[in-house]
Amino acid sequence: MSTVAVLFVCLGNICRSPTAHAVFRQIVIAQGLDSKIQVDSAGTGDWHLGRAPDARSTATAAERGYDLSDLRARLVTSSDFAHFDYIIAMDNSNLNDLQVMRPSEFSGELELFLNYPAKDRYSGYTEVPDPYLGGADGFALVLEMIEDASLGLLEHIKAQLQQSDMAGG
Repeated sequence: MSTVAVLFVCLGNICRSPTAHAVFRQIVIAQGLDSKIQVDSAGTGDWHLGRAPDARSTATAAERGYDLSDLRARLVTSSDFAHFDYIIAMDNSNLNDLQVMRPSEFSGELELFLNYPAKDRYSGYTEVPDPYLGGADGFALVLEMIEDASLGLLEHIKAQLQQSDMAGG
């Protein structure tokens, strides 16, 4: 089986993308794929560089057994396109920023996170909403959306890896 690298991107890298990082990492570990799938997160804005995730994101994630304590905000860079196979944006604004940065030689997947749903639970949504300026219920909704999309993304990656292995890649 080949190895892949996944980067989750939101605006400040303190709410949505670190939550996705922690959730996806834990699902990957639980399925015994942590030696095959690398996970990271970054932001398109530089307001929170080096800071821990938002306390509300951390608390909401902890209630469900996810640990964000080792994560620190960083800025997405052009070199990320050379390293990551999947660059996953939380919303259209992030996706647009990433498309501007995208080098012509990037051959990975640059997609919205909710393009990988495991269930049809959030079919009315195309973006993971930014909970930063909202109340606690927004953080819970974001976590649920991330859990669902993480399962869908992992199934997509596993299918791609199987196709690659069968093709001798």
